[in-house]
Amino acid sequence: MTYKEQLDATKQYYPFDKWRDGYDNGLEQYTAENCNKTKAVFDTLIEKLGALGADAKESDKVELFRTAVLSLNALNDEIGGLIETGEREDLCALIDQITIAAGMNPKDYAGGEGIADEWREW
Repeated sequence: MTYKEQLDATKQYYPFDKWRDGYDNGLEQYTAENCNKTKAVFDTLIEKLGALGADAKESDKVELFRTAVLSLNALNDEIGGLIETGEREDLCALIDQITIAAGMNPKDYAGGEGIADEWREW
């Protein structure tokens, strides 16, 4: 599997359809619009990691993760309560999968907690 294929394969871990089901069960923050905004952060991260290539400097990859997590922080602030406990776990697991696909080890960041914990506020 190529580097780009590995990154694209992480989309199977996207939790956004599950989140949309939550909207149907009274969780009003999980509108299609809000889920699509969150998905777009990850689509952009995966696209930009793919464009960098497998042999890119790790620091360049880390910067893309930083940008994505800061975007999620801003989105959570904008929407207010988008990322709660279950969603936090979903997103951290997804970010770990993307980190691995990008050829990095999540355990190398934030004392082993994963790269999202370097900047996340949720």
